Amino acid sequence: MIPRTLAATLHRLCQSFPVIAITGPRQSGKTTLARAVFANKAYVSLEDPIERAFAMDDPRGFLARFAKGAVFDEAQRWPDLFSHLQGMVDAERTPGRFVLTGSQQFGLLAGVTQSLAGRVGLTRLLPLASAEMPATSRQLSVDAMLLLGGYPLLHTRPSMATDWFSSYVATDIERDVRQVLNVQDMGTFQRFLRLCAGRSGQLLNLSALAGEAGISHSTARAWLSVLESSDLVFLLPPYHRNFGKRLVKMPKLYFLDSGLACWLLGIRSPEVLALHPSRGALFETWVVGEFVKGRFNLGLPADLYFWRDNNGLEADLVFEVGTHIQPVEIKSGQTLTRDYLHAGQASGRFAGSEALPPWLIYGGSDSYERSGVRVIGWRDLALADGSPTQPLQ
Repeated sequence: MIPRTLAATLHRLCQSFPVIAITGPRQSGKTTLARAVFANKAYVSLEDPIERAFAMDDPRGFLARFAKGAVFDEAQRWPDLFSHLQGMVDAERTPGRFVLTGSQQFGLLAGVTQSLAGRVGLTRLLPLASAEMPATSRQLSVDAMLLLGGYPLLHTRPSMATDWFSSYVATDIERDVRQVLNVQDMGTFQRFLRLCAGRSGQLLNLSALAGEAGISHSTARAWLSVLESSDLVFLLPPYHRNFGKRLVKMPKLYFLDSGLACWLLGIRSPEVLALHPSRGALFETWVVGEFVKGRFNLGLPADLYFWRDNNGLEADLVFEVGTHIQPVEIKSGQTLTRDYLHAGQASGRFAGSEALPPWLIYGGSDSYERSGVRVIGWRDLALADGSPTQPLQ
């Protein structure tokens, strides 16, 4: 098993909450992690039709086997589970008693919110962050890393990446969409998915996206909601304080795995990616994903933003550190140029004295301070503790 940073968060939460929930996209390693961290607990998959039929036909008999606790995999497949667990944990509030996993957040979070509010520690497991990857993967070039992405299986069998992504889209993603929205025209949905990949790192204009996909605005919104709830895409909101400026109000769209975005764009080799017009946006996608993973691995909300005003002043990423604001500029080039430094210096000007010294994350290897900018090579974004506020020196 590849060690996961979220394991420490699970150990912490199970000291306080009677129920722990692990959500995230399919194939991100939820089941493997839950069974490793909670190896002393009984395990049952509610994807198993026999177990699910038992639960639905005789819920009391089914749960009587797990009075001391259990790991319920794909818990949203039996919606009544949440109300039954409410009664069990209220009668005996033993910390860390039950563990729920689910790859589709609509079902899992709806049940948790309705029945287990205040009783559950919520976590989200995304594909591997760079700090979690095996040593061999961390030696890859930047283009090879972007192409491979972070799904755990691909870091033990990287040669199967192209076939794996093809199967992943055709089965796992489409299954979630069918379960939630009953989509019949999967060809149109796949076109929509590829159009989203082409917009990763860009402002989200939902009307334009819907028009190009040939679907209604409401359909595009519903499909995008499923991708977001399944932790396949992430909407980065604009920073909420205006500092007296007129702001862009649309969020930016990002895929949470650069490898999946590359595959959807038809990029199959590092050589093709190196010359692809979307390379800069895909590098930015990878960097933003690293920050999101770092926050989620600590059990924290993302609390990440971007800044852009109508005068063109912008910061690719913004987050709060105490009463201050940390601006981050992202550049994919491997050579640090004067233009990159100027962009880094400009990224925090919107916040004036509230801005901390800016960070510039780029596609090169060296990290140092220069001209008031903290320059961070992409390899040094591997985070020591999973926190996006302290990259390694």
